Amino acid sequence: MNPHSANRPLPYLLLAPLLVFLMAFFLFPLLEVFALSFTDPETGLDNYRNFFSDPFYWRVLGTTFSTAGIVTLFCLLAGYPLAYFMANAGRRAGGIALLVVALSYWTSFLVRTYAWMILLGNNGPVLDALRALGWSSPPELLFTRLSSTLAMVHVLVPLMAITLYSVMKKIDPVYVRAARSLGARPWTAFCRVFFPQTLPGVINGCTMIFIICLGFYVIPVLLGSPREQMIAGVIGQQMDEMGNFGEASTMAVVLTLVTLLLYGVYSWWFDARESRGAKQ
Repeated sequence: MNPHSANRPLPYLLLAPLLVFLMAFFLFPLLEVFALSFTDPETGLDNYRNFFSDPFYWRVLGTTFSTAGIVTLFCLLAGYPLAYFMANAGRRAGGIALLVVALSYWTSFLVRTYAWMILLGNNGPVLDALRALGWSSPPELLFTRLSSTLAMVHVLVPLMAITLYSVMKKIDPVYVRAARSLGARPWTAFCRVFFPQTLPGVINGCTMIFIICLGFYVIPVLLGSPREQMIAGVIGQQMDEMGNFGEASTMAVVLTLVTLLLYGVYSWWFDARESRGAKQ
């Protein structure tokens, strides 16, 4: 008898508690939301018909996707230099920078959101500084799309930086030195040797940040403009204020399908890239 055959059920037994937990608190609620989208208040496709025919919901989707894209772009622009510094600085400086980034990421989203409310409030330091510079009536910054976008970028930059750092740290610096020794300028060596090797981290980080932004709720609700709501806030409003669980479930299903589609595209790209690398 094969001694390993007796241990075959063991991995499944170890996974059983996790599977039960996921089914009870994730799969079954998700199935209930899916069912409500077709049955509340009446059975049929009315909720989906209303969703896709209402210009308001299309505007909400546009705001959600555009905000997620802007946040992703600025997270990349801020996170890439930060990750590059952490990966290429000395051990002491890089370690301190990594510790600061990790600590900022571990800070509660709610705490950082209220910090932005204080900074951008009418009596906050930002508007006080603008008044001190001679701007007698500066624009209101709080409860705007700008304030929620700034807060989301601040919250997610550490995640982007850590993702890029994990890729950059694996790149052997000898490649860049070899390019420099062959006459390449520093910027050329960076663009043609270093940056292409970080593309998997860039794609991974951007995909992750974009998907997270699609479902952001706390920051857009507390800091954002009521006229430019994101879809998660509208879902909460439909449930809490209007008790319209059918339309809220429909929006949740649409958001889930979009998220799965984006993840599927990313997985296809990653698998295709791995297969091309294996053939080479």
